[in-house]
Formats: sequence, structure tokens, C-alpha cells
Amino acid sequence: MSTKTDYIPADGITMFSTSWCGYCRNLKGQLDREGIPYREVNIEQVPGTAELVASVNGGNQTVPTVIFPDGSTATNPSLADVKSRLS
Repeated sequence: MSTKTDYIPADGITMFSTSWCGYCRNLKGQLDREGIPYREVNIEQVPGTAELVASVNGGNQTVPTVIFPDGSTATNPSLADVKSRLS
């Protein structure tokens, strides 16, 4: 299984997503417009990441789940939340 430390970004965020998630598409569009760098990891394609997401979400594979450079996580964060946690 992947560990959270495998995905802590040096800058920007790591966003766990799926191809069909509307909330993920929305957040990606907002990040793109704001120029916030992110690494996207599709939990349906990268082995061990669905379990990682579940481990930080009380057993639920909820996306988008974001990991920040300080190692903290957020589930379905708003753009304002992402920006405030990166500053």
C-alpha cells in the first residue's frame, strides 16, 4: 500500500481523484485558473492509492482528497481552503 509520505508535494498539492468525479474536475479547473500547481493521482489507476485515500477519510474513498506540503490532508476542499493552506 502507498503511504501518505509517498505523495507529500514539495510545492502545490497532490490531489487524489477519479476520472468521473465532478468535484475533482471543478477543483482542477479552479487550480488551473489560479495557477496553483498540483499532481493528480487517479485512485482507480494507481495501485494502493484508493486504500491510502480511505485511510485518511475514515474508511471512505472520497475524492478529491488533497495532501498539502506540510503533510496535512483535506477532503473536497474549496479553492479558498487550498489557497489559505498554501500561504
